[in-house]
Amino acid sequence: MNMGSNPINLFFRFLLELAALISFGYWGWQTGDEWFRYLLVILAPLIGALVWGTFAVPDDPSRSGKAPVPTPGWLRLILELAIFALASLALAKTGELNLALILGVLVVIHYVFSFDRMHWLLGLD
Repeated sequence: MNMGSNPINLFFRFLLELAALISFGYWGWQTGDEWFRYLLVILAPLIGALVWGTFAVPDDPSRSGKAPVPTPGWLRLILELAIFALASLALAKTGELNLALILGVLVVIHYVFSFDRMHWLLGLD
C-alpha cells in the first residue's frame, strides 16, 4: 500500500495544511497594527494557499493529478517543506513556541509516513 496516498495520511496532510494557513493568519493578526492586521490576516494565508495549490507535479497520486503550473517533484517537495517551515516560524515569531514545535513534529511524522511519495517526487522510483 502506498502510504503517501493513503486516505488517512491524506487527511492528516490536509489538517496540516489547514494548520499552516491558520498559523499564517494568526501571525498576520499578531504582527499587524490597526487596519494592516486585517490585510495580513487575509493575505498571508491566501498567498500560502495559492502557492500550495498552484505549483504541482502532474499526475501526483496524492492530489487531483491536475497541475495548474507543472512543477518538478523536487521543487514541489521544497515548496511543501518551506510552507510548513514558514508556518512553524510564524508561530514561533508570535511567541507560540510549543505550537511551533508541535506543528514541526507533526510535519516530520507526516513525511516519514509519506516516504513512497517523497521517493516519487525525487524521481527515486
